Amino acid sequence: MKFLADQDVWQATIDLLISSGHDLVTAKELGMSKSSDEDVLSQAYRDKRILITRDKDFGHLVFAGNTPCSGVILLRVRPIELGEVHHELLRVLQEHDELELQRSFTIVEPGRHRIRTITYVSLPKGSPNT
Repeated sequence: MKFLADQDVWQATIDLLISSGHDLVTAKELGMSKSSDEDVLSQAYRDKRILITRDKDFGHLVFAGNTPCSGVILLRVRPIELGEVHHELLRVLQEHDELELQRSFTIVEPGRHRIRTITYVSLPKGSPNT
């Protein structure tokens, strides 16, 4: 799967996803460390990447702001829970395909996850099924 990691995602999570074979770029690598949440979400959409973040403000942008996106995974994690959240994140990526996650706002926390479909989403051209 293709991901864009927001600037608040811990390096351990980035390393986990890359070592698991996923295509991941960071906001920092794209020169977006100081960019607004809207700009980061828009970049993920243009690049057909699922945004992975720890910032709860993205829920507002996606659902209240109707900002186009290609999926968001929100990690609700404290340092002591990192292993549990990583385990759950890997479970999410095994149980749900990329297309489903591109159409969803997914919350991952210790021992569980919730997926909420983004009903207005229009995936960028070139995405699966477009």
